[in-house]
Amino acid sequence: MTPATGALPVVAGRRSARVVARSLFALTKPRIIELLLVTTIPTMLLAQRGLPSARLLIFTLIGGAFAAGSANTFNCYIDRDIDALMKRTSRRPLARKEPLAVVKPTEALIFGVVLGAASTLLLGLLVNWLSAALADGAILFYVFVYTLGLKRRTASNIVIGGAAGCFPVLVGWSAVTGTVALPAVVLFAVIFFWTPPHFWALAMKFRDDYAAASVPMLPVVAPATVVVRKILFYSYVMVAATLALAPYAGWLYTASAVALGGWFLTEAHRLQARVDRIDAGPDGTGLADAAPAGAPRAGTPLAGLALAGSALVSSALVGGGHGTGTSVADALGVADTSAAADASGVAEGVCAGVAKPSANPAPMRLFHLSIAYLTLLFAAIAVTSVLPWGGWEALLRLF
Repeated sequence: MTPATGALPVVAGRRSARVVARSLFALTKPRIIELLLVTTIPTMLLAQRGLPSARLLIFTLIGGAFAAGSANTFNCYIDRDIDALMKRTSRRPLARKEPLAVVKPTEALIFGVVLGAASTLLLGLLVNWLSAALADGAILFYVFVYTLGLKRRTASNIVIGGAAGCFPVLVGWSAVTGTVALPAVVLFAVIFFWTPPHFWALAMKFRDDYAAASVPMLPVVAPATVVVRKILFYSYVMVAATLALAPYAGWLYTASAVALGGWFLTEAHRLQARVDRIDAGPDGTGLADAAPAGAPRAGTPLAGLALAGSALVSSALVGGGHGTGTSVADALGVADTSAAADASGVAEGVCAGVAKPSANPAPMRLFHLSIAYLTLLFAAIAVTSVLPWGGWEALLRLF
């Protein structure tokens, strides 16, 4: 990658096989796959109550990685038009136009199909067909329900569509037991309720990107105060779901879940308090009150007006807190005399990173914490599963 942009180098004329391979690999979104596999391994350990065979672990992980890579490649193929409009995704291989494009859309589509077929055959023949069917279900759900059905239509897109990321725990459990039992369903619920706080925190940072692409993520169509209330609600439900696993997972996991849950809720409350302080404004009048209820979908003629109201909160976050005398023009990132709107109907200075949403540390703190939280929670599951003294029976023997 080039040092300045992090983008893949442009290849003139004949394409390099190495660069094509790197581009195809980038389409699978490997960082997302890593997080999915982090949930799969501890689930398998919990189902086995110990270490499954190395053969089963390897084939399940490879099959799961192929399935996730297939779904992500299809997602990049379908969303290549809006990826080109968003700064965060504009360097994805399919978002680039000729002659910068290294991979053609048809090639990416074929690659996604090959990965999906390989996942099905590998899991079906070498693990079991229930695991293969669940992996296929995850691909279909992510592509047809989330990417094609919900993402561009409703602010609830990630709430429902996020279920696709919960399937790896079902695949891992069924790989070991051949069934889907209640503990696997509880783990599914944990990840399901974890996804909205995790993703909305990211979307708060990149709300201008999503607005420019007319994707109605919740932070685009609702004031920050509404977003953080929903983040807090789902955070509490998520923590409650983690405790539902306590009877099965043991005392060590339970103690870890309580401590980690308290940590996560503290950070969620901190984010809400920060947004509420900014919303109150320097004189307590409420900076974000200008955001109308039921704000119109981004990309419509009224979207710029809706974003102007909610931008008061987001720009104040960027500015570092309340009490700065933020004006409407300052919140929009433009001078009083230049409140122009761009072609997408969003106020200039709010989109395309002009207002520097990346300077806002508050939601990104929760975003990064959410990854650490999920990793540590499933690490606790793994440790509890292999230690003989991590269960309730071992604790009871002490008394």
